[in-house]
Amino acid sequence: MASRTASKDIITLRGSAAIVSEFFGYAANSILYNRGVYPEESFTKVKKYGLTMLLTQDEGVKTFIANLNTQLSEWLEAGKLQRIVLVIMSKATSEVLERWNFSIQTDPEVVDKGVIKEKSDKEIMREIQAIMRQVASCITYLPCLDEPCIFDVLAYTDTDVAVPFTWVESDAKLIDNPQMVKLHSFDTKIHKVDTLVSYKVDEWDEE
Repeated sequence: MASRTASKDIITLRGSAAIVSEFFGYAANSILYNRGVYPEESFTKVKKYGLTMLLTQDEGVKTFIANLNTQLSEWLEAGKLQRIVLVIMSKATSEVLERWNFSIQTDPEVVDKGVIKEKSDKEIMREIQAIMRQVASCITYLPCLDEPCIFDVLAYTDTDVAVPFTWVESDAKLIDNPQMVKLHSFDTKIHKVDTLVSYKVDEWDEE
């Protein structure tokens, strides 16, 4: 019995990559819902991380996120992914309004030598839960997005990574003089994910 319990705490590189890519899929859905990028009625409720999460039912977005998660897992397992950024832009002007930045640190020992780490599923879930709660409460501090918006995802990888044909080179889609809010982090002991949102400040807010 004791050994069975211990085995649940072992984190492999593949398992950690799956946790992080799955996290990003749920985080992306939550951001798109809470920022009103897609209509409320196009989301459905599911239970995940001990919370009620919302997932898009838009087939195009579902396919996009599913394909993204597959690619992220591959890069994470290779230790080649440095950062993922979900960008929200004005549909009319393409002006960048928000950047949700997920920085990733990978333990090189695990990638190079196959070292196995230990951390309980519950502990990882609690850390992810804290981030998801912050995303859900973002409307209390982020400016209202009162125009139709679109989103894009940027991936920052090591320079030796071959870019899949479905991805294109992009500029960083930065915001001039943004406000920034650091959110919680989570750590699988193999991948550490730091979360930060930067956003455009309305000119009248600065006065």
